[in-house]
Amino acid sequence: MEPLVFKPDFKERVWGGQKLKTVYGKEIPFEHTGESWEIACHHNGQSRVARGIYKGLTLQDLLLKHGEAVIGRSFGQGDKFPLLLKIIDAKADLSVQVHPDDAYAGVNENGELGKSEAWVVLEADPGAKLVVGLVEGTTKESFSKALEEGRVATVLNQLEVEAGDVVDIPAGLVHAIGKGILLAEIQQNSDTTYRVYDWDRVGLDGKSRELHIEKSLDTIDFDGIHSTQCTLGRRQGHEGYTHTQYISNTYFALESIEVVDVYEASRENDFEIYLVLEGGGQLKGDFDPITLKLGDSLIIPNATKAYRFQGEMKLLKTYVPQ
Repeated sequence: MEPLVFKPDFKERVWGGQKLKTVYGKEIPFEHTGESWEIACHHNGQSRVARGIYKGLTLQDLLLKHGEAVIGRSFGQGDKFPLLLKIIDAKADLSVQVHPDDAYAGVNENGELGKSEAWVVLEADPGAKLVVGLVEGTTKESFSKALEEGRVATVLNQLEVEAGDVVDIPAGLVHAIGKGILLAEIQQNSDTTYRVYDWDRVGLDGKSRELHIEKSLDTIDFDGIHSTQCTLGRRQGHEGYTHTQYISNTYFALESIEVVDVYEASRENDFEIYLVLEGGGQLKGDFDPITLKLGDSLIIPNATKAYRFQGEMKLLKTYVPQ
């Protein structure tokens, strides 16, 4: 099986914009396109194979037919692909939110997975900020009072960011993407979000969007156990490319590969996911060459043992650690 390039599933969001079209040349369907689900196998969104003999198949259909070849094991109805890769365009501020862990989601969300994620900032307007955690010393009681009094912004830890910054967002960490930020998000394959504050706005239907205050208060990390800073990567230079390791946890590893000539690799994991962040080139191996451009997303399946990227490009790489 050759590497699989995918066509994303786009999501309309009240805070979305047009950068998925203007920056990445994607054929977006909405004026307010907020999310591009690049590699997705969820009941709320499916990416589809963009080329080759499997063109048009959703990722789920592909896994049901060829699970061993793609991820190294059989895949049945009800099974869950572990990862979800998105690009998010925040023309306006996203809601302040938090995600549950596996244990809480399993009990309260009909067996859904929890949601730990990480962000890679692709573009950021000058002064653009992310909400990452709470101001030190914020308790459940003081947070609840700030919500009641309409001053929740005073207890949010805001982090000014620029292109290239990476932020780890474990389950339980309060967070929000600020306006003027374009980022890639890798996460557990879950669509469970608890919205705790939405800046007193209405949705595209003119109605206030649902809040999930009680579940948020159950879930938020008030003990400050999670980092509220950018993640510093370990950067290593090699002939033809530079490799940076950012995050490795139970759910995913996150790395970047800056190719200046050739990046040659043997697949070391059950499968590997790549997103072309900058530039372009070709992917070669024991298959017909695949031309890649800015914004392309692909899976190196289990059946592909070795491959190489040639050209000048920056790649985001993610996988489930062995």
